Amino acid sequence: MRRTRNVAARCLPKVLVAMLAAPALANAALAAPALAHAALAPAAPGIAASGAGATLPFTSYEAEAGTLGGGATAVSLTAAPSTQYSSAALEASGHAYVQLSGTGQSVQWTNGTGAPISAINVRVSIPDSANGTGTTATLDLYVDNTFRQALNLNSKQSWFYEGNNNYNGSDQNPADGDPRDFFDEFRTFVTGTPIAPGSTLTLKRDAANNAAFYDIDTVDVENPPAALAQPANSISIASCGAVADNNPTNGSGDSSAVDSTAAIQNCVNQAQSQHKTLWIPAGTFYLKGTTGLQANGITIAGAGMWYSTIYRDVPLPNNTPLAALFNLTSCTVQNFHLDSDARSRAMVDGGGGAMDTTGTNWVANGIWSQHVESGFWASGTGGTVENSRLTAIWADGINLNNVSLNNSVGNNLTATNNFVRGTGDDGMAINSVNYNTDSGDNRTYYTPMSHITMTHNTIVAPWGGKGIGIYGGSDQDVEYNSISDTARYIGLGAGRFGVNGNDLLGATVNGNVVARSGGNAYSQGQPALHVGNGGDGQNVGVVDRVSVTNNTVTGALYDGIGFSTSTNTLLQNNTVGSPWRNGVVIAPPFYPAPSGSATITGNTVTGLRAGASPFTNNSGGFAATLSGNSWQGGGTPEGPYGGTAAAVPGVVEAENYDTGGQGVGYGVNSVNGTANGYRADGVDLETTADSGGGYNLGWTGGGQWFRYTVNVASAGTYTLSARVAAPSAVAGALHLSNASGANLTGSVNVPATGDWQLWTTVTAQLTLPAGQQVLTLAEDSGGWNLNSLQFTAGGSGGTNLAAGRPNGESSHTDVYESSNVTDGNQNSYWESANNAFPQWVQVDLGSSQQAGRVVLQLPGSWGARDETLSVLGSTDGSNFTTVKAPATYTFSPAGSNTVTITFAASSQRYWRITVTANTGWPAAQVSELQVWNR
Repeated sequence: MRRTRNVAARCLPKVLVAMLAAPALANAALAAPALAHAALAPAAPGIAASGAGATLPFTSYEAEAGTLGGGATAVSLTAAPSTQYSSAALEASGHAYVQLSGTGQSVQWTNGTGAPISAINVRVSIPDSANGTGTTATLDLYVDNTFRQALNLNSKQSWFYEGNNNYNGSDQNPADGDPRDFFDEFRTFVTGTPIAPGSTLTLKRDAANNAAFYDIDTVDVENPPAALAQPANSISIASCGAVADNNPTNGSGDSSAVDSTAAIQNCVNQAQSQHKTLWIPAGTFYLKGTTGLQANGITIAGAGMWYSTIYRDVPLPNNTPLAALFNLTSCTVQNFHLDSDARSRAMVDGGGGAMDTTGTNWVANGIWSQHVESGFWASGTGGTVENSRLTAIWADGINLNNVSLNNSVGNNLTATNNFVRGTGDDGMAINSVNYNTDSGDNRTYYTPMSHITMTHNTIVAPWGGKGIGIYGGSDQDVEYNSISDTARYIGLGAGRFGVNGNDLLGATVNGNVVARSGGNAYSQGQPALHVGNGGDGQNVGVVDRVSVTNNTVTGALYDGIGFSTSTNTLLQNNTVGSPWRNGVVIAPPFYPAPSGSATITGNTVTGLRAGASPFTNNSGGFAATLSGNSWQGGGTPEGPYGGTAAAVPGVVEAENYDTGGQGVGYGVNSVNGTANGYRADGVDLETTADSGGGYNLGWTGGGQWFRYTVNVASAGTYTLSARVAAPSAVAGALHLSNASGANLTGSVNVPATGDWQLWTTVTAQLTLPAGQQVLTLAEDSGGWNLNSLQFTAGGSGGTNLAAGRPNGESSHTDVYESSNVTDGNQNSYWESANNAFPQWVQVDLGSSQQAGRVVLQLPGSWGARDETLSVLGSTDGSNFTTVKAPATYTFSPAGSNTVTITFAASSQRYWRITVTANTGWPAAQVSELQVWNR
């Protein structure tokens, strides 16, 4: 968060705070199963309707959820960090990424958006240079396994080093060690024909791609609308002499580009005097030097964030204070992109803001900012930031305050439907400053902020700050935001900033989802959600009347919710799931609460690790009034629906989740169901066209969960068969856990069935003890329906060694190639050439591995058929031996079109299925080829 002198750095030990006069970077991270950050769609049957997060024009595909090829490896955070330093896994979204470190390695996704893809944005890390100035490299993009283009990447605007007493700074000397800020983002249009729905896109390291490694975090895919035309009553900056230079910048400007600063400012002046709109046409226009553009009371419009760019090119090293690119009073800005050559937030590295804004009723709509100190540094009255993107920002993404451009007020400001990823400080902040001190120790006081609204925003992977920080003022409203993967600090904090910040006197924090957040900055083990006055490194001031309701906190790296000194807090109907330390804690380490008060009611904590506590009050002076929380057994008790535990083996209907209500039998972000005639808390239930109990569970959403009390006849391994439906495939859709939060099934993918009421069956293995127990269905990602869970005795457990592995074939028809047999989607399939038996399909495990079972599937909606086939194996890919002799196997929809073939354990690298006959079609057909190690 940008600050003037005497604003203390957050979370520093007090002895260090006293030594600092400028802000330091700050905030948190965490880990848990990776979530795909897909764009949210409007609420509809079967879709999560909580409204948490932004509605976005793009879809994000996580690398770790893609199909890995050629020996590519997935890297994820597996434990809370034991040091205060960062790592690439901590800074990655989902706290996981894929590394391509050898030629031929790749990661692939299928276009499941239902629309063509004409533009992509890749979040990736490549190595720094030995002297810290960065490197450049290319990475190849393939479409349907055909080379399409080379992507230009660089590490000029990433990699800081924190060793040698440089913690939380912008040191760029690799010799100092302990690196951070690994990832940058690179956007481009797709060359040639857009990537069609159902086609694949692959990032592959070829021989020409010479970086030592490529750590791929996420790829955003979209189909931007055409460039906008110049509006009526406008002046184009080109008519004033601005000249576009469209050579790729790739981390630094084109030295031969024309400096358009004076021409654009002249055009601004004309637009102001003539009451016209300032038009930025498609192209990249340079501002060279340290001055910015000044505008008052006009509209500045571009052709779209993919088309019109203003690029700041500062000669480095720089020793002149930088104004923001735009310094705006009461303006409307829309539909363009801002970028710069800055290498950190520091002046010497060209760190200047994108937009400093103030005045009344200002609007920023559809602005994409990158590589600037802050995206929006905004004060005034009645302003709005909306529908904007902020990626790879050095400091805060959106900072709403009462000091920008020497204003003294910040009231009725709004930030809504924005996407923020990879900030070096807070993703978003409400920053109410009480006073600032100049070089002569003279204080300037400001009016406390009020009525600031932050709703429906998505904040992902801040590497140096909170997801959202609420710092002072009154009547602040922070609702329905999605915050995930902070690298080191608190995910969502309500408090006050330092000795010169205003007290926080009233805030609503409602309906937010905080996933995989918290962290170990300064070795403090910070909570995912925090209320109190100690979240900024200074335990001073008043934090009063904060209402924290209906929030979901999942996978907190340390404590789920923490309190420091604060009064009259309401903590009600929140859900904390699977924290890595404790659930709700008053006065956790480094966050003292010698006094305070809170009403804590109706909250639920699940998935605790051994030795952890759902609730702890470490303060003798903090008065907490507790009622109806899950750890108290309060409210309606949990129990099996109908009074009798469901039998296992057997079928558990999805609609028969346990009694007890919100936070006890289930945890949902909103109530959407229409089946209250079946049970009073129909929550997310609707009638179903599938067989069974007559109802299915819909409106699924990440972080939601449902509990089922079952009675297991005997201990052992079981096969779980879940009846699911989904218009589009959902990776990492769900898992089952036990009462201690242990994941029993691993992540279960849901294939595309084409409609909410077209059903198929997905399977998983789990081991259960005997007796009555509670199983939790965790909704890790939304976009699917569930009708029932069938438990069948005799599952063999083990690991599917073939999942995501490279594959091969004798032939294929049309688009039905062998890559479909290891993609985890039962509805995609391989089909050989017709009327040409025998045919084969195989998988390469990468090394010889022992297996004793092969599972074959066809799409669940297909009719019954017999295929005659054999199982072969090879250690070298050339010489194959028979593992299972030819036999005829029946695929039946009654058995989910699944065939299991067992045999004496054999160690092979290549596993091949050879088909000689098929009664259902004159070709070989396989949807999924699974090779199990037991």
